Amino acid sequence: MKKIINPPEKKWEKINTRPNYSFDIVENTVIEIFESVRKIGDKALIKYAEKYEGVKLKKIIVKQEKIDNSKNFVSKRLKDSIKIAKKNIEKFHISQKSKSDRIIIEKGIECWQEKRPIEKVGLYIPGGSAPLFSTILMLAIPAKIAGCDEIIICTPPNPKGEIPPVILYTCYLCGISKIYKVGGAQAIAAMTFGTESIPGVYKIFGPGNQYVTSAKQYATKFKISIDLPAGPSELLIYADETAISKYVASDFLSQTEHGPDSQVILVTTNEKIIDPIIKEIKRQISYLNKKEFIGKSIQNSKIIYFDLKERAVKYINDYAPEHYIICSKEEKYFIQNLKNAGSVFIGNYSCESIGDYASGTNHTLPTNGYAKQYSGVNLDSFLKQISFQKITAEGIRKIGPAVEIMSIAEGLDAHKNSVTIRLKDLKK
Repeated sequence: MKKIINPPEKKWEKINTRPNYSFDIVENTVIEIFESVRKIGDKALIKYAEKYEGVKLKKIIVKQEKIDNSKNFVSKRLKDSIKIAKKNIEKFHISQKSKSDRIIIEKGIECWQEKRPIEKVGLYIPGGSAPLFSTILMLAIPAKIAGCDEIIICTPPNPKGEIPPVILYTCYLCGISKIYKVGGAQAIAAMTFGTESIPGVYKIFGPGNQYVTSAKQYATKFKISIDLPAGPSELLIYADETAISKYVASDFLSQTEHGPDSQVILVTTNEKIIDPIIKEIKRQISYLNKKEFIGKSIQNSKIIYFDLKERAVKYINDYAPEHYIICSKEEKYFIQNLKNAGSVFIGNYSCESIGDYASGTNHTLPTNGYAKQYSGVNLDSFLKQISFQKITAEGIRKIGPAVEIMSIAEGLDAHKNSVTIRLKDLKK
């Protein structure tokens, strides 16, 4: 872990470099998988399940009976915890519903917008050693609130060819019944083109490894929309003397266990707090499980000292973190001057893990500096806005002449004609 003192702005770009995936390495494999899935559909999915997961699948779709019975294989404590998270996530995303007023531009000209759900969406849920059932909550709940007609889930099977009960239970709780035993780039290809078993969708959501991320980007070439560009998870913490060292260290380590490519940046304007935090990191790492992941992630991480809060906040906006924790007596200053971040956690008790699971906010967020131009997943991610206008005879009399002049200026006489023909009739 590097310690950097008052870095000049010209060095920020290099400091901000993330441990990115190398898409060039996987691109050819992704293209090959897409072509195979497009040509032979389910046969390709079964072939890749055996190749990559070591599983011989007979059927791709999960039976409804399995979904219904999943509740019997999940502990009551975990089910109750998932229900708490579900309630909070629903409450927060329902609050994002908005109504658009009809605007009278002038007499005879009325304009408004209405939101409509995206009809078909596909949710990718990573599997592996720790199935991310929380991601189902983050994606399925807003999709349901938005009113999407068809919501499907693709998730890789375990070595026995089954989907973990906690994944199925969370789907059951969210009212999702179309679940498919498909992972990796082949799952994204299946949702892009559709197969005998899996329907094609219009938009794909969800995190994944470099193959999944590359596949989502490749899917956009086939008129598919995706939630946002994804990469290794990241956290930036701003801490001053009011921050509690052991809390900061615990947040630091919770982020690094996501994977060896994760990154944490600690920014401070108080140099005295650095050593106590480092000491706490070393103490806490000794009793954690994923020491190998954490050790590699720490190598990607940095502690940066600035002498002025103005420089610190400017750097934070330049980094544009996925997750941003503020532990400062001047939290108001850092909030008011924030321009770029995916999700913000304020105060010593707002640990990032709470947002990952149960505060209600969404944990599907932009990484790699994309918080400068992307928002995290929210209710609007599952909606489209359609514009409406209604023009009366009085309205076209008022605005029509201006449109005639503008359309001629752009050399579009058919546009002018569509107005002129109406104005002439109104003069009769």
